[in-house]
Amino acid sequence: MSYALNHTNRKLTLEPKITVNAKIIVVGASSVGISFLETLVFCSHMKFNNLTLISTHGLPGKKLLDTEQRKFLASDHCFNDKDYALMSLCSWVNVVVGRMTGIDRAAKHVVLSTDKIVPYDHLILCTGQQYQVPCPTEADISQHLTNREVPNSSQRRYTGKVPCNHFTLNEEEDCFKALTWIRNNSITTEGNIIVYGNTIDTYTTVETLLNLGVSGSRIHLVQPPPASTITCINNYSVESAVADALGAAGVTMYRDAILAQWNDGLHPDPIYSASFTTPTKPFRLQCSMFFSFCEKNVDYETFKALNDACLVYDSRLVIDTNFHTNDIAIRAAGSLTKFSSRYYSNEWTHSNFSSKEVGFQLAAAMLHLFDPTLEPVTEPPANLDRLIPMYKGAKIQGGILPGSYHYLHIAKPAIPTPLEVQMAQPNYGLELVTGSAKNGTYFRIHINKYKMVETITCLSREPFPASNYIRLFGQHEQLLNNLCARYDENLITDLYR
Repeated sequence: MSYALNHTNRKLTLEPKITVNAKIIVVGASSVGISFLETLVFCSHMKFNNLTLISTHGLPGKKLLDTEQRKFLASDHCFNDKDYALMSLCSWVNVVVGRMTGIDRAAKHVVLSTDKIVPYDHLILCTGQQYQVPCPTEADISQHLTNREVPNSSQRRYTGKVPCNHFTLNEEEDCFKALTWIRNNSITTEGNIIVYGNTIDTYTTVETLLNLGVSGSRIHLVQPPPASTITCINNYSVESAVADALGAAGVTMYRDAILAQWNDGLHPDPIYSASFTTPTKPFRLQCSMFFSFCEKNVDYETFKALNDACLVYDSRLVIDTNFHTNDIAIRAAGSLTKFSSRYYSNEWTHSNFSSKEVGFQLAAAMLHLFDPTLEPVTEPPANLDRLIPMYKGAKIQGGILPGSYHYLHIAKPAIPTPLEVQMAQPNYGLELVTGSAKNGTYFRIHINKYKMVETITCLSREPFPASNYIRLFGQHEQLLNNLCARYDENLITDLYR
């Protein structure tokens, strides 16, 4: 078990602290929300007495799964269990377990699913987006329909009873429930498992299932038509290595398949078969367990609470550049939000940036309300407030992919663009690559035109110190002992060494 070591000394003891009694309520234990709370809690000259977190499962970092079992979902490397233990937010933050179902802006309180009421002075919404239960098109595959002949159900909400063997994995508690189901129902030895989606979490889940002892021949990876031309990995070398590993393990892949029916249109609980349409001919699979990783969206209960409170919502919760909603007492951040249309930046949202940095900047904006040592913020003229903030922290994703490949991708915040298009730009910079993806020795560094490390991609069969590689982001190549010159002279054959 990890413990936090809290140290104090005479200087810190005698330093006067400004006491803040304002009721600050954070809804959602996302990386943004945790980063926000961390920044306020460890502000050296201020003491916040009324911080409250509302979360479905409380604070993260409970270590429900062992290290080898924690591969269901990819990681953004914002926080790990050690970070949660060292922060010990439970010592500073009141935790309310529950779901937000309503906001009373006039009375300034939040209504929970348990009918409890939590009053606030400042409300921070960081619920993010979650994988949702897919809504079948109800197309009858006996009619030999194709994708062009079925209605688009991607925007429809599933309103029926969620089958007991259907799983959407959004956090550690969901992964623990799935693992318990696998063990209690002998899934490792019998029955087919369908993994539906085209995000990186589908690959990490398939690898976890293989690692648990499920035969690859009983795993079916079904990918719906992609929403864009950019894949979740966006690197052909890595993708081809993963595809070869899936084939070697016996996993069957289906592309451009849309969920048509569960149990041939009969009662879907439990799921024993799933039907899909494709651009050519439909197919049907037996099913003992169904994992859904379709596109993430805002949870319906959260949306209803925001909508009923008359907060401006346009596919996401609308905010300005200072995180404000249309209510001055309510701020929001993270993938739940989008910038107002007046900024003409619909392609840029908080999803493009590091969640940890967004949470820090949200806290920095809040500190101006309470910290008298800070100079008051002067609001820019209305006609000049048209630029969105651009954060510079690295956007990271990593996990263990099929083939037991340890994967890490570090990149600057950007609008998603195919890698080939990026490399075709005249000012792209240099690409340093050593090793082979299929051999599990792949290491790629992109040096931009200013000689700064802009992208790092690692694919290795051996574990590597990810935290060290993350620190390389944004460093000048001369700081790395003239990396480019030594690479050009063939002095570097393995960037892992």
